[in-house]
Amino acid sequence: MSYDVRLRVWRGDASGGGLQDFTVEAEEGEVVLDVLHRVQATQAGDLAVRWNCKAGKCGSCSAEVNGMPRLMCMSRLSLFDRDEAITVTPMRTFPVIRDLVTDVSFNYEQAKQVPAFRPRPRDKDGTYRMQQQDVERSQEFRKCIECFLCQDTCHVIRDHEENKPAFAGPRFFIRYAELDMHPLDTHDRRALAQEQRGLGMCNITKCCTEVCPENIKITDNGIIPMKERAVDAKYDPLVWLGSKIGRRQDAEPVATQPGDWGRQEQSAKARLERKPKDREALESLEQALVQQERFAEAADATRRSLDVAGRSRSARTRALGNHAWTLLCAVEAGQLSLESVRSEVASALGQAQELVGTGTTLAGTQALFQLVSGHVADAEREARDALSWERSTQERSDDRLTLARALDALGRSDEARGAFDEGRALWPENPRVAPVRRSLEKPTTTVG
Repeated sequence: MSYDVRLRVWRGDASGGGLQDFTVEAEEGEVVLDVLHRVQATQAGDLAVRWNCKAGKCGSCSAEVNGMPRLMCMSRLSLFDRDEAITVTPMRTFPVIRDLVTDVSFNYEQAKQVPAFRPRPRDKDGTYRMQQQDVERSQEFRKCIECFLCQDTCHVIRDHEENKPAFAGPRFFIRYAELDMHPLDTHDRRALAQEQRGLGMCNITKCCTEVCPENIKITDNGIIPMKERAVDAKYDPLVWLGSKIGRRQDAEPVATQPGDWGRQEQSAKARLERKPKDREALESLEQALVQQERFAEAADATRRSLDVAGRSRSARTRALGNHAWTLLCAVEAGQLSLESVRSEVASALGQAQELVGTGTTLAGTQALFQLVSGHVADAEREARDALSWERSTQERSDDRLTLARALDALGRSDEARGAFDEGRALWPENPRVAPVRRSLEKPTTTVG
């Protein structure tokens, strides 16, 4: 049965425009795009409307219907009262070309900034292998039809035009997440997303999730995990140590032999004699001592670093995480007893977690804490959980070494050896390699 629908459609171009009223006949079961096509056919042949598939899969017919970003082809007339006017306007976030058609080229420019998929080398038989459970998270984001409704509703750029150059938006945050969560990808995009593409500007109001026609959990499954990964990269002590080693090797290509670390140690101590609160000298001393497997002495240096970390949230979080990790390495290497440092480790981890407030931060250090505490089943579970986040090379190396010791303590020596070899291959300079190797070579492994 047919009935009349009142439409208020925005007409105009970049120079300006306004709402124009139409009354058009509609049929049961029709959608907003149907009646707009009827307006084109009977009353306004020059009405500009972008569309393609009319099946909710191309994302072309995005607009705002009664103020809500929607696909016009998926907005049934039955959603609205018959006696109310249906207002159709172009997406507000993007420049108008004409009538309901907007210039969405901003999104294509942002797409150019996303680093491409970079897979790891193929297996020895020339193939790639991965489990379905490894790709399920990233598969959700592949459902995106690029309607850009999430971009339109995001207030960071909707209400602040000046943010556009530095903000990729929710559509591309899930693209970063999709690639970062892929089990074969090797490109770390966390720093790029955080520092150049504006991930930190998102305050997770979930408005993007509400308008997604594919029901992608943009915020919960994409943006929040990416924020956690970015925090991990910035504050995890293993990433800090790896970056320090990387910068040193880039600056002066000296082999990391004990004598080299000894010279670095002496240089740092000389600087500290002149300036006891020199943060860079303390970090250099920590690094040199850790690489010589003198973890207990390094813990004294990390304790001093806590005193000079100041009030900066980031600096204090890093110092706390680094101190906890160094103490745990000292326990693992038999240089300190667990009981003598248990409360200090727990306090440092608790303070760091409270400062950062995300679930995955310091996950690998938490797994190491479980390991040296003798909770090997929990250590295995938490190490595997940390590994599922596809974190940095240094972090994954450390997590695999923790997993190796846990598996060995559980009597699964073959699996332990495999995890150890993978961890060593990822980061041969990992200072835990030698202690963990010695542990695995013992006839009977005792943890804690």
